[in-house]
Amino acid sequence: MEPFKIHILGCGSALPTLHHNASSQIVEIREKLFMIDCGEGTQMQLRKSKIRFTKISAVFISHLHGDHCFGLIGMISTFGMLGRTATLHVYAPADFGPILQQQIDFFCTGLEFKVEFHPVDTSKSQVIYEDRSLTIETIPLEHRIACCGFIFREKPLKPHIRRDMLDFLQIPVSQINNIKAGADWTTESGQVIPNSRLVIPADPARSYAYCSDTRYIPTLHQLLCGVDTIYHESTYASDYEDRARLYYHSTSKQAASVARDAGAKQLLLGHYSARYIDESKILAEAKAIFPNSKLTDEGKIFDV
Repeated sequence: MEPFKIHILGCGSALPTLHHNASSQIVEIREKLFMIDCGEGTQMQLRKSKIRFTKISAVFISHLHGDHCFGLIGMISTFGMLGRTATLHVYAPADFGPILQQQIDFFCTGLEFKVEFHPVDTSKSQVIYEDRSLTIETIPLEHRIACCGFIFREKPLKPHIRRDMLDFLQIPVSQINNIKAGADWTTESGQVIPNSRLVIPADPARSYAYCSDTRYIPTLHQLLCGVDTIYHESTYASDYEDRARLYYHSTSKQAASVARDAGAKQLLLGHYSARYIDESKILAEAKAIFPNSKLTDEGKIFDV
């Protein structure tokens, strides 16, 4: 299977600490790189991760709190100094459009690449990006300001050719795409070989959901049903559940409930409050509800 990986660049919350960077991730899927959120210091984390700046085609900003977007203009400036020429697509709440353009006009004159802004309606679930191999759709969330998450869905894969049957029946290589598309094969004697004997079923399509800052939503799992890997903010353990409700954040128990109810295979926890030097309590409370819960950390890479 082709790589579908999540690279963690930052998993801390708003208050800077020496333990974590502000929110940012890279989604690597079928040789494409997409960034989700771009907090302050993200480009330094990119350097540490050895991810090639030039391969990032789009940035998705979940909401307009600084710990999710302060790093973007600095990264765009660096792209310019590196001689980038490919268009950078930025998907974010509509209010960010004029702010971003003003920053570019002031700090980044003379860019040799285009920054194309795509306004996102955070209030509804809709596909905002599509190519031949995947779709990206929004997830409405409940935060203090307009906020959404994103689901990356791989499109159905083609079946694998049975090389032994290809050789045995002397099927020309030129027919491989037709067979992958479902065609049978007719031998010179007129015998029809059904497609099911020529291929091995495709690997199941994979999916990843990024649930940014949000208060616990009991119905959220309905939008995430069947998603393989879910990242859900888990700013607090249960000892600060009242604070989580007040500031529209979630506890790790609540994040685990979402993953369990959605039927996910893996839960990634993050956006930790600066109160926690050790996130073991956050992890333990999540694992009690959803055993395959994992802590994110800068530099970690997770397979979807």
